[in-house]
Amino acid sequence: MQKRILAALLASAMLVGIAGCESTASTSDTGSTGGDSKVEDSKDSGDASTGGDESTGGEENTGDPDPGKYIEKMTLAEGEGTHLNIQVWNEEWKDYFDKYIAPQLPDGVTYDFTITPSDKGAYQNKLDADLPDNVGKDDPIDIFLFEADYALKYVDADVTLDVKELGITDADLSEMYQYTVDVATDKDGKLKGLSWQATPGLFAYRARIAEDVLGTSDPAEVQEALSSWDKFNKVAADASAKGYKMLSGYDDSYRVFSNNVSQPWVDAEKNIIVDDQLMAWVDQTKEFTEKKYNNQTSLWSDAWTADQGPGADVFGFFYSTWGINFTLMGNSLETPEKEGGKPEVGNGEYGEWKVCEGPANYFWGGTWIAAANGTDNKNLVGQILKQFTCNEDFMRDFTKVTLDYTNNKAAMKSIAEDKEYGSAFLGGQNHVALFYETAPNIKMDKSTKYDQLLNENFQTAFKDYFNGTIDKETALKNFYALAQESYADLKVPA
Repeated sequence: MQKRILAALLASAMLVGIAGCESTASTSDTGSTGGDSKVEDSKDSGDASTGGDESTGGEENTGDPDPGKYIEKMTLAEGEGTHLNIQVWNEEWKDYFDKYIAPQLPDGVTYDFTITPSDKGAYQNKLDADLPDNVGKDDPIDIFLFEADYALKYVDADVTLDVKELGITDADLSEMYQYTVDVATDKDGKLKGLSWQATPGLFAYRARIAEDVLGTSDPAEVQEALSSWDKFNKVAADASAKGYKMLSGYDDSYRVFSNNVSQPWVDAEKNIIVDDQLMAWVDQTKEFTEKKYNNQTSLWSDAWTADQGPGADVFGFFYSTWGINFTLMGNSLETPEKEGGKPEVGNGEYGEWKVCEGPANYFWGGTWIAAANGTDNKNLVGQILKQFTCNEDFMRDFTKVTLDYTNNKAAMKSIAEDKEYGSAFLGGQNHVALFYETAPNIKMDKSTKYDQLLNENFQTAFKDYFNGTIDKETALKNFYALAQESYADLKVPA
């Protein structure tokens, strides 16, 4: 969506009026009843593939129509259950479900969400405990979510159902980005999950700092100045000379490097492979730290969040689709929404950010919806997946309202080419047009089921090297030790 995030990720008052991790959705006027969220761990942490921190910006008030009007009333097949059990790691999809899906559930259908934050693999552990025994249960798990960093673990197992068993056709999938299909396709060619998102990444920068350092804040001109890592590093030096930091912390550029590796984390013999691109991130981050081109923060920390706030000295942040609208927007406000502030020009640095492609193509995160093997609601689950991930009209207006980038090429093309569309947060820039250019370049052919914790462990192990406590060789040894703690079956160099 691995990474650190708070479980209340998208609990914006503008979005659904839900606050905190435990909530009860109200009964809709159709008679469908929303259930209580069951929080398995009180720690407010989750995964960042789809969001940021508590000070989320939520929806931007664009005045666009309610996307929910495109969701059709659903029906129950004969013999189907009347209760849905859904497993997730934060409130993001629960919020969307409550707002858009629940009102169109068949009369009498109830649902519950079980939320298990994904910190240190807790969410995966919950799934691993519950899914194998799901078949034959009186009240089974019907739907669960997974992320790119560990998708294959569940895609290649019999705990997930082929979406064709749910009534999803090739025609329904025709406008999805291919990588989102590839992520969830097993070794036998069966598609085991669908995503409503595509998550290409950009570089979000402060216009005021760009003007001071580069003499321009125009996205095309800034992109030219940052179009390679050599150019990016030069601008970092120029920014430093004027008293600015190029990045906030150690982890900021990690995904740009890790998405461009030439080989997967683990080979066919289960050997851990540290790609040259990962070591390039290490070398750049060490240089940035020693030259004070960053503020030595860590992803999702209070200091990192503050560096996105008004008046901070950081040039920019690498973010994919969710990060710009759900994290950066909220963090840029002087008065947060939870304190009565509005996401509008005049509140902090709202409207003063812009985006460009940056030095390399990358993606970050994404969430897939799967039907659990054993569900007694195949027909209903199929309708939910189809309505939420294959409905072009819904996805077009959903993007306009939330600024998220949805997994429908036709819908995104219409917004990318819309001369009247622009994000107020980004000073009127049509960020969807940039995402539309970069999204087709995303590839997932280097993914493994081990990616979440190997990525986390690698970043963790090198923090002490960056701050000068240990040398590079020791950091690498520490990474291998952490990796084997997480995955005992993997092999490390002797």
